[in-house]
Amino acid sequence: MPQIFDNIGFKLTQGLRAVLPAAKSCSFCVGYLNLRGWGQLADLVEGLPGGDETRACRVLVGMHRPPEDEMRALNSLRRSGGVVDGPTLARLTRRITESFKEQLEFGVPTNEAETALRRLAGQLRARKVLLKAFLRYPLPAKLYLVRRQDVISVTLCVNISETPALL
Repeated sequence: MPQIFDNIGFKLTQGLRAVLPAAKSCSFCVGYLNLRGWGQLADLVEGLPGGDETRACRVLVGMHRPPEDEMRALNSLRRSGGVVDGPTLARLTRRITESFKEQLEFGVPTNEAETALRRLAGQLRARKVLLKAFLRYPLPAKLYLVRRQDVISVTLCVNISETPALL
């Protein structure tokens, strides 16, 4: 049975910290990725072997909205069965990267934020974290799946209230 975390009485970070130490892999489907918030789970993700999708933390980010004109073009392509071309995909990917850059430039830098970002960069290079963006349409999902060897089967579904600073 899934556990529901509303981040009022039941905190997502606490739930993830309780189940991730025994994880073989995990999959997070989120609307947004807060890069500075990664530090809340980075140590637990570090324990995953990495290398491929069955041994890493997969993160799917889905709420990066392109401007209205591009959104209309993408929707018309989808309806007509067309595909997004390479230049459009590159432009949307660049916008996501720019959005991450803006996150980093906002607010007062801290040692903790820098440590979390360096750790995430290392985890991406080591393939302990596999990060993908879903660009076809906005995907406001909040789903956390944790694969473990033991009998606990974990699906963490998140909130109807505020999203934690984590993801």
